[in-house]
Amino acid sequence: MTGGASGIGAATCRALAAAGASVIITDIDRPAAEALARELPSASAMIFDITEEDAVRQAFASLSSLDILVNNAGIGLVGSIEETALADFQRLFHVNVEGLFLVTKYALPLLLTSRGSIVNIGSVAGMVGIKRRFAYSATKGAVVALTRQIAVDYPTGLRVNCICPGTVDTPFVEAYLEKYHKHEKEKVRVELNQRQPMGRMGRPEEIAAMALYLCAKESDFVNGSVLTIDGGLTAA
Repeated sequence: MTGGASGIGAATCRALAAAGASVIITDIDRPAAEALARELPSASAMIFDITEEDAVRQAFASLSSLDILVNNAGIGLVGSIEETALADFQRLFHVNVEGLFLVTKYALPLLLTSRGSIVNIGSVAGMVGIKRRFAYSATKGAVVALTRQIAVDYPTGLRVNCICPGTVDTPFVEAYLEKYHKHEKEKVRVELNQRQPMGRMGRPEEIAAMALYLCAKESDFVNGSVLTIDGGLTAA
């Protein structure tokens, strides 16, 4: 589980552990990852940067088996195309797309051996336009496309699916509010809730429950799918 120390990642680690999985919490935040690992049964922390190829290669070379990979790590950016600098555009692709590529590439031999399951955490921003999310939307659109491509290339070797949440109430959102709306947090928080037709943000545990299903044998016929969990946002 990349980005496993907080938010959707931590909730998914808890859900998988509760179902009996031995969870490896991967993150760059060592204290948070190790604290969560101590909390969960049969859990461990693995600290590396998903954008550093040697570190990713070594991490997966140290594992003897792997049944599930959840690609959750990612970063965001606010801005239209005019507001987006090339360096920031490249930075988002470096983490959100290249990082997912590297982790999946080096996990793949283990997952093919186990006929495992990959769950990529995308976003509704990769499926519909979201105002002033130009770079972020581009990266999440790539995650959707990569999911489908891997499913086509390995149709019987493993399963890979993508979850596209709407806005979820996580530390990711809190960091966004602090950075971009420090003096109007509550006003913007209300707007974020209202963006979903249901009138609220999602909860990390709801995304985790969908991830758990996609990792379970009950979802064995689900492959190459892109599932929204967005309070009706993409239906509106």
